[in-house]
Amino acid sequence: MNLLVYIRTVLWSFIGIGRRSGSGEDLARVKPLGLFAVAIVLLVVFLVTLFGLASLAVSTLQ
Repeated sequence: MNLLVYIRTVLWSFIGIGRRSGSGEDLARVKPLGLFAVAIVLLVVFLVTLFGLASLAVSTLQ
């Protein structure tokens, strides 16, 4: 399991860009359960970061 392949695949799907020629190759190397787990972890990290930035912005306005 190459974690960087999973992270790159998930981030490219979040952004919505990628090479069509390489997408099939990437999907052949990853397992769906691992891809799902990495996607959930990256989503939680993104949401916590977004919430933290919003809280910081609101606290500086008060």
